[in-house]
Formats: sequence, structure tokens, C-alpha cells
Amino acid sequence: MSAHPNALQDAKVKKSKTLKVVSDQAVPSSPPADLSRIAPELSGMLRILTCGSVDDGKSTLIGRLLWDATDLYDDQRETLARGKKVDGGNPDFSLLMDGLVAEREQGITIDIAWRYFDTAHRRFVVIDSPGHEQYTRNMASGASHADVAILLIDARHGIKKQTRRHAAILDLVGVKRVILAVNKMDLVGWSEDSFRKIEADFQTLSWRFGFWEAIAIPAAAVSGDNVARASENMPWYKGPTLLQHLEELPSRGTEPKGPFRFPVQTVLRDSRNDFRGLAGTVSAGSVRVGETVVDALSKRSAKILRIATMDGDFEQASQGQAVAIQLDTDIDVARGAVLSKADARPVVARSLETRMVWLSETPYDPRGSYLLRTATDLTPVSNLKIRALLDLETLATTPSAECGANDIAIADIALGRPAAIDTFGEAPETGSFMLVDAITGASIAGGVVTEAKAQAAEADENTFVLTRAMLERGLNADLGDRPETEAEFRRRANEVALILRAAGINVEIESAPDYSI
Repeated sequence: MSAHPNALQDAKVKKSKTLKVVSDQAVPSSPPADLSRIAPELSGMLRILTCGSVDDGKSTLIGRLLWDATDLYDDQRETLARGKKVDGGNPDFSLLMDGLVAEREQGITIDIAWRYFDTAHRRFVVIDSPGHEQYTRNMASGASHADVAILLIDARHGIKKQTRRHAAILDLVGVKRVILAVNKMDLVGWSEDSFRKIEADFQTLSWRFGFWEAIAIPAAAVSGDNVARASENMPWYKGPTLLQHLEELPSRGTEPKGPFRFPVQTVLRDSRNDFRGLAGTVSAGSVRVGETVVDALSKRSAKILRIATMDGDFEQASQGQAVAIQLDTDIDVARGAVLSKADARPVVARSLETRMVWLSETPYDPRGSYLLRTATDLTPVSNLKIRALLDLETLATTPSAECGANDIAIADIALGRPAAIDTFGEAPETGSFMLVDAITGASIAGGVVTEAKAQAAEADENTFVLTRAMLERGLNADLGDRPETEAEFRRRANEVALILRAAGINVEIESAPDYSI
């Protein structure tokens, strides 16, 4: 990403030319009888995030969908039918989703609610996220698991600032299929003009964020119009109901994508059987027994001797599979390392350009002490610099050196030591991160890497460089200078860096030696 903050929006406008905006005239009026016969990926489970502002009716919408399209238990239906009534004498469908006592009392969603349900054609998981700005961090957490998002808005109010914030977070975490549910159409007299104006605004929003597919559906959750059945009150709308559109969306791809990445979680040892396995989950791509893999940090390589699992040995490990990999050479690899193939390695990064959503109630402090948590690694941050914020009214980036709760920021991060990192576009699992407080361990921000650089950012004149020579003479004198002790050497160096950073001293750790043969 260019250093100029407005380059973010320039890049998005170019990328968004591939957007598929679904016309309500182009979708069949009823779902196929057997979707799995048309496309196998349509029979898989679909993860749906619901998000929107407070009082727009998210819980009611999903509750109505459950009421109309699923086999609820008889006692659930009876309890709801006997309970309080809302507009038109309908049951309060939101009670099917609001699970916490505080949610029922306040009438708002606070925590993420997960609900599994089946229709005649497939299985769904609904991730109902809070609408209130105070709980944006919960929405961001839920979005990271979703295949598609339902953005809910009130037809009387249209797209609001919180809608744009949610759209920006969806883009940030890589959700590219979005449904705008324009709820409460009954309160605007089922007006086509009102809907078309909101639909046009939504298409503009979608182009700015580069969503692959976007569709707007007019609905009334309480009465069920266009939720699971077509509305008789809006004959001008010829598109699908919400349920029909969801049943026609593809599930998350299961084919291995991107370059092979294997973040190591732990090392398993069995001395009786002479076994040393590197345990973890393949985050991208695939690898076979006999192929050569490389540790990005040490640059050492080895061939895969065995891929072990709880279900026996595999010849191949693919994206999403948890395995233990045994190498033919006992190279020094520990938690935090990332294995790849030699022709497609992650960047051994010292500085990053990032986009992040600030989750902490405590504003950004340039003197703060932070750690960068990637898939399995935890790296000291020697410097964090906020460059710009996304203006949620204009969707343009504006230069800023400050950042507070729920802000979406562009930031530069200098690392205290090298770390194996990808850009989010290349490999999402190893290109995303959490920023945590080095003292309390609290989550500060979540984001994605837009550019990873091998060279360190230009050091501040007050930056203290923690060299190997310093550590070898004192704290690490018992370890020597051997490949097999490098992991412990790095661990101790990190601890020293954290202490100095907590004291307000900018620290960088000298790079490890190259043990490659």
C-alpha cells in the first residue's frame, strides 16, 4: 500500500470493478428443489453474520426466519405464542435470539449469539452481532467467521454511520458477500421509491468497499414479508426472499487456496518411538509427504517424512486440517515458526503497513507497550504509528495521529524482531493480527497486513538495539550459539524487550544468525 493515506480508497475503487450487484429482476422467484444437484458447494453449511444499528430489528428478523422456515420445538412455539405480542398481534420473535437476561431486559443484543438451524435444503449458522457502537468489538469478532453478512437497516432512516462502520469492518476481515435487509417497509407504506433510494446508496457503498456480491431486499420482519415468503404488499419487488437468496449462496470454499502455510503451534515428542512432530493447522494451501518445506525465519529446510493425525497418517495435508508433521532433519523449529514451500515463502518482516479497527476503550498512546499476535507468534512492537482514519461519513481517509475506540485506522508497525508474515490478500490467516497490551494482555486492535517489509523502518535516534552480544555475555551465556537453542534465546530476548518497552524505551532486537546449510 502506498504511504499516502488516500491510496487505500484509490485501490478499492480499482478493485471494486468486479462487484456483482444482484438485480431483483435476475434472481429466480423460488429456490431449486434440490440445490445440491446443481452445485455441490450449495449443500454445505453457510455462516451468516447479522449486523446493524440498535432497534433496526436484527433479532426479530432472524427470529421470524426461524419461526417460518425451521422446525422449532413445540414448546418454543407455545411459549412464544403465549408471550407478549408486538405489532399486529404477532409474537415477539426477537426472544428466539436474545439469550442473555440483560438482552431481554434492555431489548438489545449485547453478546454474539450463535444459532444453528436447518431448512429443507441446507444447514445455516447465524452469528447475531450487537448493533450498539459500544459492542463493535463483538461484531468484528463474529465477522471473522462469516461467509455472508446481512446488514439490517430501518427503511425510515436509511444507511447510517454505524452501517458504514460495519461495512468497513466486513471489508477489513474479508467478508465479500453482503445482503442489505431494508426492514420495517410497512412503516414507509411499502414504498418502492423509498427502497430504491436506499438500494442506490447501498450500491455506492458496495462499490467503495469492493464487495463481490451485494443485494438489497425490502422486508418487514414482524409480519414476515420477504423473509421466508414473498410479500403481497410489495408486488413491485420481483427478487428473492431473504431465505431464497441465502439458500443459493455458496458455502466457504474447502479447496486448498494460496501458498502453503503451516504456523507451528507446539512440538510433540515421543522418545520411545523416536518421534518429533510439529503440530498445528494448515492455514493455506497443501503439502505432501516427501515435499521440502522451509522455516521462514531460520531459512532451514527439510523434507516431510510423515503427516500424523488422530485418524492415522495422511499422504497430504490441506487447508484447515490439524496435523503433526515429522521432518527428516531435526531443524530448530518452535511455536511461532511458519513452514512454507521454498518457492512461496512469507516475508520475514520487520515493518508492516496495516488497516485495523481499534477495539480498546483506551485511546492510542504512542508511548504504549504493544505486542503483535499473529497465528501462533507473539512479537514485540517497537513502534506503532497511526497515519490516517477512515471517515465514516465520506468513506475517505483523513490524516490523523490519534485513534480511539471503534475507529478504523491505517497504521505503520515496526517489529522488535523479525516475524514470518504475509499480506492479507495473499494468505488471510497469516496476514491478519491482533494488537495486545504488553502489560495486561488485553486486546487493543484487530487488523490486516496490507504490506510487509523485510527491512526495518528507519530507527528513531532514541531506539535501543538489543544485540546478541549483550545477551550472550549475560542472560543467555548458558545457551551458547547453537541452532537448537535459538528458540529459547529468542524467548528470553523478547522478555527483556517487553520489560524495556514497558519502561518507555523503544527497543529493537538484533536479527538471529543464519543457520542454513
